[in-house]
Amino acid sequence: MQEKSVIITAGGLGKRMKSAFPKQFILLGNKPLLMQTIELFYEFDPPIEIILALPKDWVSYWKELQVEYNFKIPHTIVLGGEERFHTVQNALEKCTGKVIAVHDGVRPFVSQTLLKLCFDSLQQNSAVIPVLSIKESVRFLSGNKTEALDRNHYKLVHTPQCFKAALLKKAYQTSFQEGMTDDASVVGLIGPEPFLVKSNEENIKITTSSDLAIAAALLPFS
Repeated sequence: MQEKSVIITAGGLGKRMKSAFPKQFILLGNKPLLMQTIELFYEFDPPIEIILALPKDWVSYWKELQVEYNFKIPHTIVLGGEERFHTVQNALEKCTGKVIAVHDGVRPFVSQTLLKLCFDSLQQNSAVIPVLSIKESVRFLSGNKTEALDRNHYKLVHTPQCFKAALLKKAYQTSFQEGMTDDASVVGLIGPEPFLVKSNEENIKITTSSDLAIAAALLPFS
């Protein structure tokens, strides 16, 4: 059995990017964005078990990219599902680690410090998620009315979200429900409150062309 597994979710088509192909394959620097993300986990722990979820129709293209860029980091490919929930369900069937992280394939700037903090925190906790405080003012919209909220009561949630394997696998035995937007929301139905750790500011999720421009600016500092 592996000590650590990571599920890298790249099963979507990235329609918000308005690109000819999924955002995870867009070039960032001198290689596809997804390769940048995988390399971070391999650098952190070379023996880590990497489970990569991809859209069914793009698996062959990914394999071509591996040849083109001489990408040889070991990983297992699974197919993405209808929702992120189903993608993670598929990937969990291949995970053998005692602890499992789930990370967005389009977050290529998670720091090594944060990876260590997340996994180390699992020694005392069953669920660990990285978050950032909100800097801007926040308002709640209801119909034609809005209400100012106290931003100190809210956090921005990032990945990797890390769990004891038994807990995560048990949580994903349920059926999909609206509102299951991340793994912590699934685990929260059966498990303890997640332990929150501070994410790194650069750990952005690249979903739009504007995000890609920010990523290009961040690249020299990663």
